Amino acid sequence: MEYDYIILGAGAAGLMLADAMCSDDFFKGKSILLLDKERKQNNDRTWCYWEEDEGLFDDIVFQKWNYIYFAGKELRKQYNIAPYSYKMIRGIDFYEAILKRIEDHPGITFQLGEVTSVEDDGKQVVVTTATHTFFAKKVFNSIFDYKMAVGQTKYPVLQQHFIGWFIKADKPIFKKDQATFMDFSIPQNGNTRFMYVLPFSEYEGLVEYTLFSEKLLPEEEYESAIQAYLQNDLGCEKYKIIEKEQGSIPMTCYDFKEHHSANVRYIGTAGGWSKASTGYTFMSTAKKIPIVIKHIKSGKPLHRLNFKNKFWYYDLLLLDILHRNNELGGVIFETLFKNRKPQLIFKFLDEDTNLWEDLKYILGCPKWIFLKAFLRRLL
Repeated sequence: MEYDYIILGAGAAGLMLADAMCSDDFFKGKSILLLDKERKQNNDRTWCYWEEDEGLFDDIVFQKWNYIYFAGKELRKQYNIAPYSYKMIRGIDFYEAILKRIEDHPGITFQLGEVTSVEDDGKQVVVTTATHTFFAKKVFNSIFDYKMAVGQTKYPVLQQHFIGWFIKADKPIFKKDQATFMDFSIPQNGNTRFMYVLPFSEYEGLVEYTLFSEKLLPEEEYESAIQAYLQNDLGCEKYKIIEKEQGSIPMTCYDFKEHHSANVRYIGTAGGWSKASTGYTFMSTAKKIPIVIKHIKSGKPLHRLNFKNKFWYYDLLLLDILHRNNELGGVIFETLFKNRKPQLIFKFLDEDTNLWEDLKYILGCPKWIFLKAFLRRLL
């Protein structure tokens, strides 16, 4: 079976790209295959992001917060983040909304199948599954293989790994309009560890134990930390676990370009689109999709598209520090929140700051730590 375009993986990146193609007249009359090993029918994840005013996904936003809370060794503070709000989308709501929209498009086909190989011979791409072989002019692959990044030593590879409990307490323990962005007051144990709390009401919310480090922990260590936080920090003895989520997001400045070809492009996490210094992926992906569409329409080879910018270098310094001294994460973020407003922090992490704002942000960080990292990378 032959197609103009094949998109591998119906996660955030694959669905956003398919939706963008369906909305653009350039792709009218083109054949598009969306291929995934399963149709998503469960809420397998949540995505969060900050945004000013209204946005593209507001119709499926599950919850939003106007205040965030940060805690460190000394700093414990609530922040009004206006004009931003912190927004959360449930995976299942996103999947259902986008699939419903694109399934009505005559040029797109959604099919189940587990990909076993992708080969670009220079003229066409051959995609093989256990039961079928497909041919396409261009392929966009969002299937992430962790080995793509860990086989090299030039750039550190950390993980943002976590387990979260969606709980319902027997008494009010949450501030409904305040998301706990990072709580570093918990034991660090030689790593960068923090609690992340998203309340849905005074009684219900997500409590998540998160690390920025190289190696995963035994599952019981995450869960023991959540249990201790509920009891000791939130004063909650009795609660019901409604649902759990678990994940690991790569944090690396490794350039995935060597995996691209003229006719195959990796997208989403598989293409290095997760923000290297934070692991945030959803809005980073949403911002890159229009650039990919523009590049497709230009007719240029897919591997010519380059997303590397000044923020790539900033992220690299942080990852170098955390790779060398993983326990410094809490100190770095606490110093930053002490010295700078969250609005500037969000703008910087959104990669929207100018050079003056970059300098202001950087000078709000522990200077000697970053200067040493810069000199080590330079030499």
